[in-house]
Amino acid sequence: MKKTFWQRLKEVGPGAMVAAAFIGPGTVTSCSVSGATFGYTLLWAMLFSTISVIIMQTMAARLGIVKGMGLGEALRVKFTGKASRILLAVLVIAAVFIGNVAYETGNITGSVMGIQAIAPSLNNDTGKIILALIIGVVGFGLLFSGSYKIVEKILTGLVVLMGVVFLVCAIAIGPDWGALLKGLFVPTVPDVEKAWMTVAALMGTTVVPYNIYLHASSAAKKWNNPEQDLGSATMDSVLSIGLGGIISMAIIVCAAAAINGTGATIANGGDMAKALEPVLGNWATIFFGVGLFAAGLTSTITAPLAAAFASSGILGWGEDMKKFRFKLIWIVVLVFGIFAACVLGASPTEIILFAQAANAILLPVTAILLLIVCNDKNIMGSYKNKTWFNVLVVIVIGVFVFIAARNMTAFIDSAKAMFAA
Repeated sequence: MKKTFWQRLKEVGPGAMVAAAFIGPGTVTSCSVSGATFGYTLLWAMLFSTISVIIMQTMAARLGIVKGMGLGEALRVKFTGKASRILLAVLVIAAVFIGNVAYETGNITGSVMGIQAIAPSLNNDTGKIILALIIGVVGFGLLFSGSYKIVEKILTGLVVLMGVVFLVCAIAIGPDWGALLKGLFVPTVPDVEKAWMTVAALMGTTVVPYNIYLHASSAAKKWNNPEQDLGSATMDSVLSIGLGGIISMAIIVCAAAAINGTGATIANGGDMAKALEPVLGNWATIFFGVGLFAAGLTSTITAPLAAAFASSGILGWGEDMKKFRFKLIWIVVLVFGIFAACVLGASPTEIILFAQAANAILLPVTAILLLIVCNDKNIMGSYKNKTWFNVLVVIVIGVFVFIAARNMTAFIDSAKAMFAA
């Protein structure tokens, strides 16, 4: 018996987790910089990213439901030779590890930036290091004790509230609807190098590689009947991720309407909070600071865990969070993230933008592996990708490969500048 619309609506879950995961400091910062610097021009990039993540996550969820396993485990089924497994493990773990360390650096930096927005006296190198260490220790304590779930729900609630306020602000601020619609549906990139890096950041912060691993595993645990549950999973992805994309676009709109054209630049949380001043007035900085801190700390917990799940799956270690080797993976990601957040000399927004762009460059690796698995009839059976769906996925991957290639030189230059600062 097919499920009704309302029955499927009640089963929303893994898609909401994905949406909550990408509404972090990276999204808030990338969207704020995009709106403040380029107005509505890059809205199309966020629209494309939202559609792309729905396509990729729907495919990941289908894998989880049909095969009852995550992407890492499915890759072990697909590639059985010793040499191919070793090569695959090196490739995946390198991409996931590097990507998640970059995300973790941005997450911790975002949390620090949120506190600094509320307490400007800490907006210096010493304050940055102390706050990064404290946030890292708190993240470690929550992960090690396993008591992070309650805290995570509270923090996620604050992030959702911040998203709702951005939505209200985007409507109340009275945007230029003509420019908004043009930016949304006419792909244009201003002829400056930062514009391309911002496009990469918008895509990298939305189509998050580790979410593909998490979504497949979560869907496998929640659903087990492809005939009945695939519709629920698709609806879950479209509604939840679609809403996340709308919130991201609302942040761009707020920053474009309130900051673009004023001559102001985005260097810290206080600068980004100006986008909410038309609605919240003097409370904007405090509210934004709390929301950014919450988004950062939530993601500080999620990114190391995701790296551990993905790496354990591809290595065939299982997903027992109590095992030492599982803990060792997230500890290493967390420690590297703390270290980078402390030592990098660039501005917080530059660090976060760089982290998102790094993952846009690494994304094709995970996307191609997912595509290979979902086209294997031995794994997916009659639920393998249809031709029309493959065309969509290839277009998405093609765009990301182009963006990665287009930004490679600028990315390397940015990396050198940050580590030299």
